[in-house]
Parts: sequence; C-alpha cells; structure tokens
Amino acid sequence: MAGSKINTDIGEEIMVNVSVTLGSANLRVHQLLKLGRGAVVELDRDVNDYVDIYANDVLIGHGEVVITESDKIGISITDTIKK
Repeated sequence: MAGSKINTDIGEEIMVNVSVTLGSANLRVHQLLKLGRGAVVELDRDVNDYVDIYANDVLIGHGEVVITESDKIGISITDTIKK
C-alpha cells in the first residue's frame, strides 16, 4: 500500500511483568516460621546453574546473574524459548 504507515510504536505502552527464579526450596510451615535475620535457605540449584526468566508468569528463557556497571543485579540472557 503506497502511503500507508505501519505503527512501529505499538509495543511502547504494553507493560510486561518480568521475573527471574534463582531456584526453589520446600519448607514445612514450622521451618518457615523459624526463619529469622541471617537465616540461609538452600535452593535446588548450583551457583553456576542458569536462572529461569518469566514474562507474565510464562517461561521465556534462561540466563546468568551479573552485576551491572551501576552495581545492580542483572540477568544476561543465554537462551530464549519460542513457542
């Protein structure tokens, strides 16, 4: 179509909740209630394992934890899952 313009800004207003899962652990309620400051909960993954990346609670990929230039925690995406 001559003269028609495709809206490339369509995704600028759509919000997506992105979350990252480092691992998981199963605790009994009484164990959970005993946790206090300084308690350590061991997760089911090793230090060098990937993390899961979710968008709106849907697994979209995996990544590695990194520290950014501004000393924040970030995720380096290592692979994506396409459905």
